Formats: sequence, structure tokens, C-alpha cells
Amino acid sequence: MKKNLSACTTVLVGKDATIDGSTMAARNDDTFGPLTPQRFVTYPAYHNHPNQVKAYLNKCVVDRPADGYRYQGTPNVNYKTEGVFDESGFNEKNVGMSATESVYANERVLACDPLNTESGINEDLIVAATLPFIDSAKDGVKYLGQLIAKYGSAEGNGVIFSDKNDVWYMEIVTGHHWVAERIPDDAYAVTGNRVAIQQVDFNDPDNFMWSEGIQEFVEKNHLNPDKYGWDFRHIFGTADVFDQHYNTPRQWYGHKVLNPSVEQDPLDFDLPFIMRTNHRITLADVQKILSSHYQGTPYDPLGHGTEEQKHLFRPISLNRTQNSHVLQVRNDLPEAASTIMWMSFGIPTFTPYIPFFGNADDIDVSYRETPKKLNMDLKSAYWMYRALSMIVEAHHAEFAQDDLNYLKDSREYLYRWVSQVAPKVEGMSDNDACAYLSKETHKMVAEMAKRTKELMSNLIMHGLELSKLTFIMDKNL
Repeated sequence: MKKNLSACTTVLVGKDATIDGSTMAARNDDTFGPLTPQRFVTYPAYHNHPNQVKAYLNKCVVDRPADGYRYQGTPNVNYKTEGVFDESGFNEKNVGMSATESVYANERVLACDPLNTESGINEDLIVAATLPFIDSAKDGVKYLGQLIAKYGSAEGNGVIFSDKNDVWYMEIVTGHHWVAERIPDDAYAVTGNRVAIQQVDFNDPDNFMWSEGIQEFVEKNHLNPDKYGWDFRHIFGTADVFDQHYNTPRQWYGHKVLNPSVEQDPLDFDLPFIMRTNHRITLADVQKILSSHYQGTPYDPLGHGTEEQKHLFRPISLNRTQNSHVLQVRNDLPEAASTIMWMSFGIPTFTPYIPFFGNADDIDVSYRETPKKLNMDLKSAYWMYRALSMIVEAHHAEFAQDDLNYLKDSREYLYRWVSQVAPKVEGMSDNDACAYLSKETHKMVAEMAKRTKELMSNLIMHGLELSKLTFIMDKNL
């Protein structure tokens, strides 16, 4: 089986912590290489048709119920070699799922309950096996937990479920054991590839869920290193030099963005998973974290620190970030337009987050069809935004300001577009709302393509003037 390679970063926000009362569940989908082409699709609902979903990266085959909801996904184009990896989307019941944040258990616990790498559930099929069959975020945890009990897990995975009221984070760490925690309404959470959940309250089933027998498993095998308490991270997680350079700094920077007055150490193994802040969190705040590379610190690879400092920590936004998304559920909008996946198919540092309604099922062809290789016509959204990323980074000192202006203008346009389009579905039937949202989304995607190609054209012309192969001749010669 192929090694689990989705090294991602997650940000979660409860509804009372946000400026507009929405829940937000966000993640960067990072792959092993810089080019793993993805596309954006809607899978139709089906009825009276029991079926199976099969993984491409191991021998897992999951039986699916006879009825399934419509749901979104962002699968790999080269699915036969890379796996499907649907990653993120909403179903027709307005439940969001993002999967997965790769997490790694320590050898003590894996020795007692090994991963079922041969035929257990993996990231390849986890969305297709779960999202079409759940009616709430908490229901998602329960449903996936039952699948893990039946099939086992092939990998350590952090899975996000969200709806209009709740955001749940579920960490599957061994072949059969997991814990899930509900993010408090007035709080946020940040993590990156480490086991994140800390103290578990087994007397609070409203805010914690867990695999059957996990307490007995830990006690029987003498796995709790703490004299007091039941800290999931301490029991199941890792704490080594790799974590300090690859994982903990991303959690540190997320807290630094949302809690700038709180002093923390990027090398601290015990950075909090969940925190509260004294201001209301915006969509732009969450996107700022996911698109960041330690701006304002010596560790910025594009900054002015020493070469050692600039390469000390793994940034949050990478050239191998394939899909950065924020699953937002807006409680101030009509139900049919309340779910929005804000998605960037480029490097999020340089490209905008485009809003897609969960109930607009006619996906624009520029997202639905992604060629395996770049075509210079740039009809594919994936390749267009990745090309923009390359152009800006190649001459970052010269192009950064133009790109920042483009991103600011894009946010203004897209925020206005959502505020104008979403309220108009009030009173519409589900079919009419779906058709209207789809039609308006096509227009918005076209407008963003126009703006993006215009920027790319200007940057390329500017870049041609920056060539070092130039010579200015004295007019008097």
C-alpha cells in the first residue's frame, strides 16, 4: 500500500466564535509532489441500489447502503495511481466533511493495535464511504466509527464533520481506536499532522465520542504515561524532533494569527488544540492561516531571515497544497444557500478562495474537467491557478504587490457576489434554488477566470522586461 502522504493543516471554528454566526471547518490538502491534479464534482443521489466502494491504494471494499445522498468531492484526476481522495464537500443535507488530516500514532499503541494497511479504510475512499449517508456532523462521527469497527483503519487520519450547529474533529489513530471532540461554540482549534485532542472527558458524551473499549485498551496495555488525567495526545501521539520542525510550528502560527498577544513557543509539544480569542473570527482570518508561510517572523521562506531560519520550519501553504478549502455554514442565509465551500486550487498564498454553494450541483466545466497535464489554453481552473502561483513566486519581489491587490479585489467581489446571490433563493423550491445557484456560479467562475488571466497577462509582460539578458547602449556611441 502507498504511504499516507496528505500532510495537511486544519482550522476549525465554532459558530459563536465567528463574526457572522457561521461554523467553519477548513483544511489544506497537501500531497507528496507539487502536481497532483484534482477536479471538483457532484456525485448524484441514488436510491434502492446497494453497492460497494473500492479503494485503489489497498484492498479495502466497503458495502454502501441502498440509498445515498447527493454529495460533492474533489477527487484526483489520476485516481488509478493516486487514489480517488474526494477530500472535501457538502452533501444535500448540508453536512460538510473534510478528510483527512494525516496523524501518526506512537509505536507503543500501534504495537497493541496495528493499522490494517492491507484492507482497512483509507483516505482513498473515506469520503465516498461516509458523506452520502449522514444527516449531521455528530452522525458523521458515529457512522464512520461503525465503519472503523467493521473494517479497521489503514492509516492515522483526522476527519472533520460540520453542520450549521456543530464542528466535530475525529482522530483515528490505530487499527480500531479513535476519539472525536466537538469544538466549543465560542472557540477555535488548529492542528497540523500531530494527534491534536488532549484531555478527554468520558462523562461528557455531548462533546466527546470514542471507540468502544478504548479506556480498557489503554489500561490493559499500560499506555497512559500521565499520573493524572486521560490526555489523548500523550497516550496515542508522537513528540519528537520531526514534530517540532514539521508540525508544531504550524499550530503555533495559527494561534499567533488568532491570538497575537499570547506568547507561545513553536517547539512546544503541548501547544493547545482548542483556544478562545477576544475578537470575532472572520473567513479572511481562517484563509490567512491556510495561505500563510510565517509572514512577520524570521521563519518566512519568502522573508528576510537567515537561510537557516527560513528553512527551519515547514510552512502552512506549500507548492504541494492541491486544494485549500473552508467549509462554511452560514446561519444568516436561506437554508438552500447556507453551505459554501470556499476553495483554492492554486497555492493559497497567491490564489483566491472561490465560493461554491453546497446545493449548486452543476459544476462549471473548468472545475469539473481537469486534464492530466497543463494545456496552454488555461481552460482548467486547476492549471490556471497553479500557473498564476508559479508566475508570482518566480518574481515574488516584483509581483507580490500586484498579486495582493488582485486577491483583495477578488475577496471584495466574491463577498459581494455571495451577499447578492444567496438571499434570492428564499422561498424557492429545492430544484429551482439548485438551478439558480448553479447558473450564477457559472457567471462568477467566468468572471474570476477573466480577472485571473488579465493579471497573468500583465505579469508575464512585466516579467519579460525583467530579463537579465539585456544591454543598454549609450546613444552617443
